[in-house]
Formats: sequence, C-alpha cells, structure tokens
Amino acid sequence: MRNKLPPLASLRAFEAAARHLSFARAAEDLLVTPGAVSQQVKQLEDWLGVALFRRLPKGVLLTDAGQLYGGELREVFARLAAASERVRRHATAPVLTISTSPSLAARWLIPRLGEFRARHPDIDVRIEVNPAPTDFARENVDVAIRHGPGPSWPGLHADLLFTDVLFPVCSPRLLEAGPPLRAPADLAHFTLLHEDPWIDSLGRLQDLTWGTWLAAMGAGDVDASRGLHFSQTHMSLQAALAGQGVALGSQLLAGEDLRAGRLVRPLPQEVRGENSYWFVCPEDAVSRPRLAAFRAWLLEEAARERRATVALRQRPRRGAAGGAKA
Repeated sequence: MRNKLPPLASLRAFEAAARHLSFARAAEDLLVTPGAVSQQVKQLEDWLGVALFRRLPKGVLLTDAGQLYGGELREVFARLAAASERVRRHATAPVLTISTSPSLAARWLIPRLGEFRARHPDIDVRIEVNPAPTDFARENVDVAIRHGPGPSWPGLHADLLFTDVLFPVCSPRLLEAGPPLRAPADLAHFTLLHEDPWIDSLGRLQDLTWGTWLAAMGAGDVDASRGLHFSQTHMSLQAALAGQGVALGSQLLAGEDLRAGRLVRPLPQEVRGENSYWFVCPEDAVSRPRLAAFRAWLLEEAARERRATVALRQRPRRGAAGGAKA
C-alpha cells in the first residue's frame, strides 16, 4: 500500500495550493515556507508523471489533471476529517451508541432507558434505529441488539436475551364487538394486521407471516393475504391497540400492553420462530466500563421480562367468544 500511495506531505501541500491557487497562502495554512510547498508539489508531480500546475509570472493555474486530482483530494480529505472527528468524539465522550430494530426500540428498549440513566447518570446513550446487520468495523456503534439464530457471529460476543414466539393479539374491544374468536379458523372473520418481510442480522429474508402461522395451526384455508400491511411490527401492534384487527405479536414487543390489558391473546396457540434476540458487541469491547454497565443492566431487564412472561401465562386467559370471562 505504501508503494501505491504518493507522499502524504506532498498531497497536503498540493491540496492546499490547489484550494488557494497560491503557494504562499498554502504555506500559511501548513505553517511552512512557499518554497517548501513548491518543492512538495514538484515531488508529487514527479511521482505522478504529470504536471498539476502551470507556473505563471504572477501565480499558478491548475492543469486539467490538477483540477481533476484536486477535486478528488478535497473529497478524500473531507471524509478523512469527518472520520477522524467521529473517532475523536467516540473516544472522548461518554456516549454509548446502541443499534437495534425500530420496533424493539419503540416498544421495549426506549421505555426502559430512564432506569438505566438513573442508575448510570454519567453514561449518555444514543439509540440508532437500523434493522440491517451491524458492521462494527465500519460503523460508529458500540452495541447491537440483533435478531438471528446466534451465537454465530465470528469475532463478536453474544448473549441471549429473548426467544421469539409469535401469537395473535388484539384489543379486548374487538372481541367484545365482533364475532367469536375461539379457534384459528375464526380469524377468517377478522381483519389481519400484517408486518412486511424483513432482513435479519445474517442478511436473510424473514417472513414468519400470517400465512405461515395459519398453516402451522392447520388453518390454511383462511385467506392470509387480506388486511392491513405495515413495514414494522410496532405499527401493526399500534393498529391492534386501536381495534383495527388482529396482529401477530410477541411477548417482548406486546408484553406491556398485555400486562396492562390493552391487548389480549384471543387464542393460546403460538409458533416459535427460528431466531432470537441477542446482545452483540465485539469480543474485545465487552469489558469496557460503559459497555459492561449497559450489558449488565440489559441482561437484568431481559431476565425480568422473561419472569413477567411466565407470570402472565399463568393468569386466567380472557375469554374470546365476544365478551370477558373469568
């Protein structure tokens, strides 16, 4: 790589001279003499084998090659400056950047962040919503909450948070006003709320849809294509809260509303997905103080959510035949 790159000092001198169209002003920027700038530019021209400036009695002008090269270098130096600033801020500021999916952020993580901040007021948190796989080598991200089979990410530490189990959920008002919903086949009489297929942390298309859920229940005759379609789970759950139909939900994303009675499980049947939710970070970062503090808190919250799930399953189920039953 060193043999393919021109001298970096020459690149800096040329970029400054091209920007100012002046060796003297470039010298002021670089805190050197105009002669040093001229020498560095000449060294670059010799390395490239092409003239970058036309020397005139009262100044310099860029050649066509100089204009092309100067424009490219300005972009390169701007990207380098931006990357350096990101690294500098990351190293000096107590900000922990967490990447997760939009639905998990909106439905579960953000409502709990106040407790983390109360416990660790010196750690600022930035939530980055991105359903795509996280590239820790290229992205300014400390932690990702990934949805995938795991733990199968080379070079990354992974902790299991939640298994993925899907079941129908709806507003209790929908059951009180609508026809009976006692079996999966009864869903033919209700509006289905769909989440579009999405890409998991390994870049695979995930499509555990109403069609696959109904087929697993032996209710493949129900038309699973009709209803309302949304790009994210938290949107379909919001529609369910508004009484607009029946959504596929999980204990993780619908748990708070189920515990509060804003949503109910009209049917006991559920399907376990192939993937789970995982805490993921680079192996060499897991012991860093800010990251370790967030990991410990997140694992504690995940354990609390799992216990709440067990308790909710042991509660009597609300009737699904058009009214509340003890």
